Amino acid sequence: MAFLNAQRVESRYGLGHLGAALACAAALAWAPALACAAALAWAPAQAETLTVVMASKLTVLDPVLTASHQTRNHAYMIYDTLLATDANNKIQPQMADKWEVSPDGKTYTFTLRDGLKWHDGTAVKAEDCVASIQRWAQSDKTGRQLMPLVASMDVIDDKTFKIVLTAPADVLSALGKPSGLPSFMMPKRVAQTPVAQAISDYTGSGPFKFVQKEFQPGVKTVYEKNTDYVPRKEAPSWTAGGKVVNVDRVEWVAMADPMTTVNALLGGEVDYIETVPFDLVPMVRSAPDVTLRVLDKMGYQPMYRFNQLNAPFDNKLVRQAAMYAVGQGDILKAQVGDPEFFKTCGAVFGCGLPYSSDTRADMIVPSNIDKAKALLKEAKYDGAPVVILHATDIAMASAIPVVMAQQLRQAGFNVQLQAMDFMTMLSRRANRDVPAKGGWSIFVTTWHVSEIMDPLRNYGVSANGEKAWFGWPTVPKVEALRDQFLVAATEPERKQIADQLQDVMLDEGVAVTLGQIETAAAYSKKLSGVLESPAPVFWNIKKSR
Repeated sequence: MAFLNAQRVESRYGLGHLGAALACAAALAWAPALACAAALAWAPAQAETLTVVMASKLTVLDPVLTASHQTRNHAYMIYDTLLATDANNKIQPQMADKWEVSPDGKTYTFTLRDGLKWHDGTAVKAEDCVASIQRWAQSDKTGRQLMPLVASMDVIDDKTFKIVLTAPADVLSALGKPSGLPSFMMPKRVAQTPVAQAISDYTGSGPFKFVQKEFQPGVKTVYEKNTDYVPRKEAPSWTAGGKVVNVDRVEWVAMADPMTTVNALLGGEVDYIETVPFDLVPMVRSAPDVTLRVLDKMGYQPMYRFNQLNAPFDNKLVRQAAMYAVGQGDILKAQVGDPEFFKTCGAVFGCGLPYSSDTRADMIVPSNIDKAKALLKEAKYDGAPVVILHATDIAMASAIPVVMAQQLRQAGFNVQLQAMDFMTMLSRRANRDVPAKGGWSIFVTTWHVSEIMDPLRNYGVSANGEKAWFGWPTVPKVEALRDQFLVAATEPERKQIADQLQDVMLDEGVAVTLGQIETAAAYSKKLSGVLESPAPVFWNIKKSR
């Protein structure tokens, strides 16, 4: 009986308490309960661990190599950023203590704050930041747009550096944006890794340390509290402010399917689920010990691109016919279901955001089958196949191609819906050949709204032919307007350019928005301090026993 009692205590308190459990069991044979309590008190305290199931698996650890949200989330754990974005969508200092901009807008001088250390104990220096920005700018869309205007990046001293431009541009938004490819700072020795080569040294300066020896790609990722991290003194706000860590470890674990994940949360085996599938929201909402909450109020924008190299979408009238045929309402109802989590919207740069516009919304929000049929007749559409790539394993967008195919068929298109997993779709969309030889006509993807909210960071604003993003449209006016936006001196001027861009992009079918979607996270009521943010963050969270 004493051994069975020891087993029960081990199950409750973990392997580290086995010795205490045996002592407790022995004590029960001859002493009162007080002796057992004393025996347990001798055992080392358990690490406070937060167990999390993220929306998808982590496989790539280098945040410069991919815009994957999972890689971005990992980077926020172990790295820090020079600047950050707060809940008012304003740029704030993070690793920077301050910055100065010259009167002509061409020179930005940054000073680092005190107390910054890399995880190996060495001080963060200005030369580290310069090297990090240089590597980031080779991959990030905004960075690549900005770098031709950079005359130099100069280290002044260990805590100060400056960026000198040939023309005024918004450096702060580029370095402080929360998603896409955020500009994470790394030690100079790491940042000097060629941009096409993955880093192998994961030394950061962020609030957590990556436990590489426990990493199982796609299965488990472990982070430990960085006890040397010095948080900012401001209250946390999105990715800005003080990053105070209140747990010892965070473990990201992968689970086989959504129902298993939800049951694990309801059973207390996990503490936090990043994204609750829409069909399981009612089940989670009714659970008494769980909080269901939209933590990311910006949400996601589904969008689609035409392949403009080949028929039938090399014809502008045919593209417009498709845009009139596809209606957001039916698509979002099928994809999301609950209208609490979606909205129809014609804004290419995000609903209700600074560059939101209703220009040509009539083309893309409602489904107008009669207008689509008329345009197809005018274009003399000959029944050329429309191949839609259908990624079946992406919960955020898996239903969209199915409804889109139905709407296009109603208008008279000859549609072939080709199912595949997401990784296959990523490979397939690079094929520029005709559909009969492995090419495609339409693909659907989703972006976090922070990644599309202006013409510089939005990958859909890409129309320079074979150098463009997948779809390869050739619309010189799009590229010219984007260049104008980069150097625009005032916010009203930028808004005017963004409105012009939306008009041209939708007229030419460069990139088509499908409204906006929000998702809900769920977490145990044992947790407090869970923050709203455009990326899931795990500082500020406390866990009660």
